[in-house]
Amino acid sequence: MNQELKFSKTHEWVKVEGNIATIGLTDFAQEQLGDIVYAEPEPEGTVVELEGIIGTVESVKAASDLYAPVSGEIVEANVEIEDEPEMINRAPWETWFVKIEMDDLSQLDVLLDQDAYDEFCKEEQA
Repeated sequence: MNQELKFSKTHEWVKVEGNIATIGLTDFAQEQLGDIVYAEPEPEGTVVELEGIIGTVESVKAASDLYAPVSGEIVEANVEIEDEPEMINRAPWETWFVKIEMDDLSQLDVLLDQDAYDEFCKEEQA
């Protein structure tokens, strides 16, 4: 269980440290996608709005965008995933896409906790 994480309904996880949100793709999402063969985060310095695109992944099944669960500026992008996209399948909870300096902490209030996210995933599979 990842009690310190928050989750979006578009399957991103968020770890908050101060006003920095580290964002990655959830285990559920990477399982649904299958083997990820391409990943690209948006570059540092990009200002993103809530639900703006922060990265792209492609798998053998589909291509998908990652969406910002919070608005702010990307202060760090994990470019390692461009060379090793399989890291996302191997370690989804450790493999992050971007770090965003948040400009509105209240946006965290609408994100799901682990239990609510698990329930949401069950409903999506039903």
